[in-house]
Amino acid sequence: MSVPVIRIQDLATRFGDVWVHNGLNLEVARGELVSLVGGSGSGKTTLLRQIIGLLLPNRGSIELFGEPLFGGGVARERALRQRFGVLFQHGALFSAFNVFDNIAFPLRELKRYDEDAIHDLVMLKLSMVELLPRHGRLMPAELSGGMVKRVALARALALEPELLLLDEPTAGLDPDRSDCFVRLIRMLSEELGLTVMLVTHDLDTLAALSTRVAVLAEQRILAYGLAEEIMHIDHPFIRNFFLSERSVRALHHSGHIVF
Repeated sequence: MSVPVIRIQDLATRFGDVWVHNGLNLEVARGELVSLVGGSGSGKTTLLRQIIGLLLPNRGSIELFGEPLFGGGVARERALRQRFGVLFQHGALFSAFNVFDNIAFPLRELKRYDEDAIHDLVMLKLSMVELLPRHGRLMPAELSGGMVKRVALARALALEPELLLLDEPTAGLDPDRSDCFVRLIRMLSEELGLTVMLVTHDLDTLAALSTRVAVLAEQRILAYGLAEEIMHIDHPFIRNFFLSERSVRALHHSGHIVF
């Protein structure tokens, strides 16, 4: 049996007197596209920040690719972090850098490539997200919302990651741009053999991308599996999220079976 790409065991997170997670467990297998859903304040983005090492839990363990996320020295932690890429909700591009330099940033941080190699790699990443070489000269303030997402995705893919983590990847996009971006993520995940975990509240995105859905409620992963299985669980959040008229329409459109 292959080692999970993500393994979270008995995770607990507290802010002051408020427990956000308590006894949370989750495993994501290689090649899965997992949507993490939950109500406002349920701790979805907090969990994502913990998976990428920006926030320490109060208790429990996180393993990526079978290795503990924390400990073992700076070099080991840095090598592990190079195996995943992150797309933050609003892109988080460096406003003082143009598109080229934003994508080149993680490559330059490695101090492994000369500028000719970096140029070629940035051009490749631009092409992968369906942008042109001339877009590399633009500043973030000159980009549309859809282009910001594509540049941020190109930067997340700069180091050839095995795992891609996305925080509300279609937030702020109109339906057409959202559909195009979802198709791009699916295409790249298939071509590159990526494992993907995304935080989303958008049913169209979930239905179009997910192989599995993880429901975060009551401080833990309440349900984890196929969307058409989870939607029949009798729980207030699941009923409201999956069984609204819009939700049923999105799941029907994606080919998921709804009874």
